[in-house]
Amino acid sequence: MSKPSALGNVIIEAARRAGRSLARDFGEVEYLQVSRKGPGDFVSKADHEAEEIIYETLTKARPGYGFVMEERGIVEGSDKTNRFIVDPLDGTLNFLHGQPHYAVSIALEREGVLYSGCVYDVSRNEIFWAEKGRGAWLDQHKLRVSSRHGLDSSVIATGMPWIGKPDEAHTRFANEIAAMTPVCAGIRRNGSAALDLAWVASGRFDGFWERGLKSWDIAAGMILVREAGGITTEIDGGDPLLTGSILSANPDLHPELEKRIRKAASFAPKAS
Repeated sequence: MSKPSALGNVIIEAARRAGRSLARDFGEVEYLQVSRKGPGDFVSKADHEAEEIIYETLTKARPGYGFVMEERGIVEGSDKTNRFIVDPLDGTLNFLHGQPHYAVSIALEREGVLYSGCVYDVSRNEIFWAEKGRGAWLDQHKLRVSSRHGLDSSVIATGMPWIGKPDEAHTRFANEIAAMTPVCAGIRRNGSAALDLAWVASGRFDGFWERGLKSWDIAAGMILVREAGGITTEIDGGDPLLTGSILSANPDLHPELEKRIRKAASFAPKAS
């Protein structure tokens, strides 16, 4: 059994505090003041309050660290080697529809490398955490990616493009789904990339792919998967934190998933 470092405890405490605020708002979700940032992209009072709690908690504990935050944006710190990557509410659409599948996601990037992360499933009160070289954990239980070898017995998670995305993205996703559904035991779309990745790390899902994400959606989940023995890459070979396209799976399944998804995506028309 392992325990988080002092830094890990700070991240977990910030996530728990934000989670308590979200849980209170979730109980009154129909009364939330909701504004629209863009097509299909909602932001609520709950987002801002949770992010402020995280910012205050982490700034007090680690003054000088920088931030990349969904609502606040980039906050430069005096310490240029450390920055937190924060999504105060991953699964906003689920949250606003009263669906109890959403999370707080916090990661620390140190000298350009993901060093620590936490995904807090508020509704289930599950803390997924990982630190570089210390493994991935669900509370005090060590995590390991699944050991399934074939797609025919595997459940794969994904996320789909939403309203406002270009036609190319929808066509490409349709091709990917058409390629994957005949060969997998099941495909799931749950609406929270952070939790999808945490569930890959814990073996609940055997793999996950999605495009069009932001760094705060996936940073904590990436270190969870890696520390749980999985493989996380950019679908087309770049850096997921920069492109927002991600593929995660156990080492046996990753090559086959990568091959099938890349081949399917190649049939999508290019934007003119």
